[in-house]
Parts: sequence; C-alpha cells; structure tokens
Amino acid sequence: MQLTYGRVPSLSALLRLGRVSNLPTVATNVLTGTALAGGIVWDWHSGLVLLAMTLFYLGGMYLNDYCDRAIDAQERPQRPIPAGDVSAGVVGGAGLGMLGLGIALLAATGLAAAILGAALALAILGYDAFHKGNPAAPIVMGSCRALVYGAAAAAVTGTILFDVALAGLALLAYVAGLTYAARQESFNRVDNLWPLALLAVPVVVAWPGFAGAVAVLTYLALIGCMTAAIYLLAARPIPGAVPRAVGLLIAGISLLDAALLAAAGMPGPALLAALGFPLTLLLHKFVPGT
Repeated sequence: MQLTYGRVPSLSALLRLGRVSNLPTVATNVLTGTALAGGIVWDWHSGLVLLAMTLFYLGGMYLNDYCDRAIDAQERPQRPIPAGDVSAGVVGGAGLGMLGLGIALLAATGLAAAILGAALALAILGYDAFHKGNPAAPIVMGSCRALVYGAAAAAVTGTILFDVALAGLALLAYVAGLTYAARQESFNRVDNLWPLALLAVPVVVAWPGFAGAVAVLTYLALIGCMTAAIYLLAARPIPGAVPRAVGLLIAGISLLDAALLAAAGMPGPALLAALGFPLTLLLHKFVPGT
C-alpha cells in the first residue's frame, strides 16, 4: 500500500490565506477597546486579548477562503486553495482550531470576555458561510470588529461601558461600508454607492470637539482617508481603483481607532494607533489585504 502526502503549504500561501498585512488594524482595535475601558494597555489581559483576536482574525480569513473555494476557483484562481498551494481540509481545520483557541484565551480573562469571544466566533462563522449575495453580510462583518472592542473592554472590566459601545457602533458602521466596497472588488466597480453613507457614522462619533491638536489631526487624517477612498470608488480614475480604495479603507480602521482615542482625551494611545495606518499600507505591498 502506497501512502501519499499532501503538499506542504509555503509560508507565502499561509500569509496570503490569513491576510496578515491587516493585523495592525486588529492590534489597534484591541488597544482602543482596552484604553476606552480604562484598562492598562500593556498588562496580561490586553496581551491575551491581542493574541486571541489575532487568532480570531486569522481563523476567520482561513475559513473565508475555505467557504469561498468554489467561487475563488472561477473568479480568483490565484488564491491558495484553488491554486493547489494548500488543501481545503487543512485550511478549514486550521481555521476552526484558531477560533476555538481564541475563545479559550479570552476565557482566561473572565466569563464576560469568553461569552463575547463565543459570539465573535459565531459571527465569523455566519459571515464566512453565508456572506455571498447576503445584503446583511456587511453588518455582520462590522459586528465582528465591534466585538473586538467589546471583548477587550470585558477582559479589563468584566462589562462593556457606554463609551466602548458607542465606539463599537462607529467601527461597525465603518467596517460595514468598507465590506460593501470590498464585495465589489472582483469586478473593479461599485454598482451602488449608497451603503458608503455608513461612513458618516464614525465621522460623527469621532468628532474631536475641544479634545486638542492630536484629536483634530487624527480626525482630519480619517476624513482624508475616507475622501480619497470614496473618490477612487466613485470615479475609478485609474486601473485597479477599487482594490486601492479597499486597501485604504482597511488601513483607515487604525485611523478611526486613533480618532476615537484622541476624541476621548487619550493623545498618546491615539498616536500609537495611528501608526497602524502606514504600517498596514506598507504590509499590503508584500501580502495582499483582500
């Protein structure tokens, strides 16, 4: 009896499966949820949450490719599964394993964080399994990011404060608008721009008021990022305008984090979060973010 062994996936394939270039935005989400809840950014709670959220993100991306493998074979055959770089079974199993480990890590910080982690895992699974052609899918994706804020806050306080919930609403709306745009990326067009009005919600919530110069600067940076992305989506002045816009909006998650922190009177953490924007764009040059 002859045994056959599957092809060992390359590091490049694993990185592309996980869209690891977007991980700085996950880190700034954890930073924001922790700081808005009044937690210490560098303690063991935030470290566990960051590791857990990294696993949730990577697991979600792996499962996204697993669920989309048939469509990717037609529309994006260069993706790792249809290209034969890694088997679908390995990708699906790894994705589920990472979600489970993420829940376990959050459970070490308390019951509330564990419950939110389980909710996040369910939201990820629901999005990956049913997002194609589902008009509610962008809201589900936005909820996934908002739950990062919630879990980070719960790990620190055992509950979710009003400020964290309001920031989560802003992040949900932003990511929902971004996700709608990303769903059109394969066709390099956006049929209907009205869902991008969701981006107005973070503009209102992150209003800097009299919070200082850092709040104003991060707010203007966020507005500039969204304006540039909307222009690319609406006018499509260059080839590949939609993917460029999506990349900008993904990186802009860190700018939203920064603006929310600065508006809450936390200039130091805000400046740290803002670094996620150029870092994400830089990493997109090596590993595609979508």
